[in-house]
Amino acid sequence: MQIAKLKNSIQEYAWGSYTAIPELLGEPSPAETPQAELWMGAHPKAPSEVIMGKRKIPLPELIKKDPAAILGSKTAEKFNGSLPFLFKVLAMAEPLSIQAHPNLAQASEGFARENEQNIPVDGFKRNYRDANHKPEILCALTTCWALKGFRPIEQIVSIMTPLNIIGVAPLVDALDKNPDEQGLRRFFSSLLTLDPESKRVAVAEVISHIQQKMGDTEGAGDVCRRWIVKLNERYPGDIGVLGPLFLNLVEVKPGEALFLQAGQLHGYLKGVGIELMANSDNVLRGGLTPKHIDVEELLSILDFKGEEAEKVQVESSAAGEEFYLTPAAEFRLSRISVEEGREYLSSRERSIEIIICTRGAASIWDMSTVAEFPVKKGDSFIIPASVEEYRIAGSAHLYKAAVPV
Repeated sequence: MQIAKLKNSIQEYAWGSYTAIPELLGEPSPAETPQAELWMGAHPKAPSEVIMGKRKIPLPELIKKDPAAILGSKTAEKFNGSLPFLFKVLAMAEPLSIQAHPNLAQASEGFARENEQNIPVDGFKRNYRDANHKPEILCALTTCWALKGFRPIEQIVSIMTPLNIIGVAPLVDALDKNPDEQGLRRFFSSLLTLDPESKRVAVAEVISHIQQKMGDTEGAGDVCRRWIVKLNERYPGDIGVLGPLFLNLVEVKPGEALFLQAGQLHGYLKGVGIELMANSDNVLRGGLTPKHIDVEELLSILDFKGEEAEKVQVESSAAGEEFYLTPAAEFRLSRISVEEGREYLSSRERSIEIIICTRGAASIWDMSTVAEFPVKKGDSFIIPASVEEYRIAGSAHLYKAAVPV
């Protein structure tokens, strides 16, 4: 099996961009419908196709024929002959839901339980669509905004106490008196279970306060206020509108990344980025969505640690590759930059890799067969583990998904 180009599926969701993915792929822009995600991988919902001459073979079918050659023997053995990650381009013109993902034990138990309850896997009230967990990393291609984890408790109290929100002020006062994980759990649980009218009144009061206080500055407070106003325009009266008050609001600049572990409440708000995750579709939502919200189940999987949001550390190699360091066993994200006089030479110790070019043009050379594969912006390729060594030359930025070896 040699290096091969991929044909990938685009997911069309209401929050997607009409321009970002078409412009990346060199297709007519704007698109007729919002294009939210470009999927690269073997997920059964939308597997990539591998272009082999005049044929297109679904990636899962190719892997099944020779798992060791495609995935690498260690990866094939560890992950039962399947690709353990899903690689995406995310194009967010509107906010996504506030959500969290279960850990492996929770996903396995929840999937089995809902199967026993005969809830259709694609049913509206289904929480667990597979038995896998979903750690993920988002790396910004443009400036991205996100909510990531609960703020430190003292920060939540100091931000929300002066607002004195009807119906919410007693919850904030209780959190101030019990500034620990159990106190934060009670605060968030009480917030989510307010009756609809109380939620509407609380949001309206905060919006009124913001309209009185909004300044012309671009300080942290004003950025937070502007996001609350924007979220309310999209989801009026939804309690998730208040998310920036108790969740960390993070600006992710191009090249920076966030890692989301199991149980961490988060929401992506805007921007274009590369996303890499374990191969799962398990999402438990808490707000900013017309989709199913199961408050009890969400609370059962959440991590109630209040702390500052950190960005992913990056480690550079002499080969011109920058690695995003995460604890995930299923994936490893890196960025490769080549230019005139600086080529990239791969390691010989490799698993399967999927590469996408986000800027410029280059060529990938299989060092054993001397076969050349031209690469331009928007192109993606699979590089099987059986390819001993390859180099990339040209002037380009590429992102690479691999399995740690």
